[in-house]
Amino acid sequence: MDCGVITSKTVLLLLSLAFWAAAAGLSYVGGYVINTYKSYDNFLQDKYALLPAVIIICVAVVLFIIGLIGCCATFRESRVGLGLFLAIILVIFIAEVSAFVLGFVYREKVKTDVQSTMHSVFEKYDGKNPESIVDYLQEQLHCCGVKNYSDWTTTQWFNSTGNNSVPLSCCRQDMKNCTGRLDQPQELNTRGCAEELESGLQSVISYAMLVILGFAIVKFFGMLSVCVLTCKREDSGYQPLYSGVFA
Repeated sequence: MDCGVITSKTVLLLLSLAFWAAAAGLSYVGGYVINTYKSYDNFLQDKYALLPAVIIICVAVVLFIIGLIGCCATFRESRVGLGLFLAIILVIFIAEVSAFVLGFVYREKVKTDVQSTMHSVFEKYDGKNPESIVDYLQEQLHCCGVKNYSDWTTTQWFNSTGNNSVPLSCCRQDMKNCTGRLDQPQELNTRGCAEELESGLQSVISYAMLVILGFAIVKFFGMLSVCVLTCKREDSGYQPLYSGVFA
């Protein structure tokens, strides 16, 4: 058995193990969700809340089966098994490449979407809801306004209060006596929420794209390995001593 065949089998076995690892991780997540649901089922009347967990476990089962097909086909060098594994890898590879391209496109689209949506959300702020998404966003991101704290001066809430101040969620965390007044800008977060949110979302998309690219590269080498094993078997003209379901 030459180096190319050994390398190809190693890649395919590692790929099968990756499918099994993903299946194990998803099974754990699905089981955790179901156990959590059972702990609070008295407060949850909608039984369809379990649907995401069931879907996750079903996906885990599918991934386990794919890994099993890859492992058996690699050991037995089955043309049918390797062909099926190649088709599965190809479908996943196409999906990952599509996701990578869409991530690249939408990464640049985030900026315009965030700013247009955020303007409308800030305009609807009335200060009456203590759990407002606007206050939560400003507190979590340490920001104020869409572009900066002066954006509040154009909102209906600012004009209705007439106290020349911004929401207290704009105050810096180290300023305990902050009143949100605009004549004391040193007590306020000066960065806009749009910039902070755009930066966070673009970072998440970038990390996701890197992960997708990494998996796509692995799938690419997996497909090459299947081709190497298939070609080597046809060229050598030998048949494995054992046969089975995938032979």
